[in-house]
Amino acid sequence: MNNDFNGKITLAITGASGASYAMRLIECLIAANYQLYILCSSAGRIVLDTEVGVKIPSSPDAASKFLTEKYQAKDQQITVFGKEQWFSPVASGSSAPKQMVVCPCSTGTMAAICHGMSDNLIERAADVVIKERGQLILMVRETPFSTLHLQNMLSLSQQGVTIMPASPGFYHKVETIEDLIDFMVGRVLDHLGIEQDIMPRWGYNI
Repeated sequence: MNNDFNGKITLAITGASGASYAMRLIECLIAANYQLYILCSSAGRIVLDTEVGVKIPSSPDAASKFLTEKYQAKDQQITVFGKEQWFSPVASGSSAPKQMVVCPCSTGTMAAICHGMSDNLIERAADVVIKERGQLILMVRETPFSTLHLQNMLSLSQQGVTIMPASPGFYHKVETIEDLIDFMVGRVLDHLGIEQDIMPRWGYNI
């Protein structure tokens, strides 16, 4: 591990609604001095543009440069990989980070991960984390959930995957959309074991 960083995390962004969660999570992980491997599906790029007006270049190198500049990250702190870069670190159990978050996670991606499809790098990276007994968090965004969605969630949960639907709470006196975003991002950071103060704890300041 590069000693300049506190660790490495893989972040995948898919075409589910909730692009703001991904953008805020990147911001917090960069601030916490983590190195990020970012995977973004074609649908994820469309949703980012539609929901938050962020146009991520399709070229992995250009996307890495774009996000590095956007978040004022350190050199090599953000690396974006394309969907078929099979020789990237995330594709192999010998080099992939032990922690991965799919944020937001579409139910289609969840289904592919559940059944080990590995047809693109997002699915393969998740498959690697599961088989290596790492930590995989899926921030699923859909409503309502069908029986098939729920069955896939149960199967993944039984394999040790954390299913964290994008369902923010309101007990912390929500005043803005950002408060709701921070609630979910704070929960992800908690599960990753990363110190955070963007979300008040239950019983404090309520």
